[in-house]
Amino acid sequence: LSGFLFAEECPALPRTEFADVTAETYPLGTKLYYECDSGYERRSSQYGGIRCQIIQQVASWVYKEFECIDKKILLSTAPTIELAFPQKPERKTQSPAPQKRENLSEFDQKDFCGPPKTIPHASLNLNKPYYVGQVLHFKCQSGYDKRHPTSGTRRCEKVNGKIIWTPLDMRCTNDS
Repeated sequence: LSGFLFAEECPALPRTEFADVTAETYPLGTKLYYECDSGYERRSSQYGGIRCQIIQQVASWVYKEFECIDKKILLSTAPTIELAFPQKPERKTQSPAPQKRENLSEFDQKDFCGPPKTIPHASLNLNKPYYVGQVLHFKCQSGYDKRHPTSGTRRCEKVNGKIIWTPLDMRCTNDS
């Protein structure tokens, strides 16, 4: 478990214009946050954070109960007492959902979590930095993919004691 405690943070990701960024796996220690889409709200006692941890020797996301509810429904069903006396969030422990695992040939797959589960009306955000070992996939947005290559990857790695993002050999532009 020591590897988990010393997950090393990556520097800020250099901005890549006109590209969408996705990740298929996340190193141990990564924290992601669910955020409700506009018009939806989470219940006041719920926490949207999830974390990649080792559970029974397998890297798994640790989930808490979280849902996004239509604001109109939330307002009409909220008991008045709840507004007057905010309640302390209940501590609920929930076993993590089993992960569908891809074969991660390059890595020892026990140290990486797969894609987190999707929650209706919510999107995932990262408000902490990535950790060493993170691989990000870049793809030019439509209209900016005129020049090859139109996709590529960057990896956060430690080189001679310095943590860097590997260079990206693509540029997204709409000129021919």
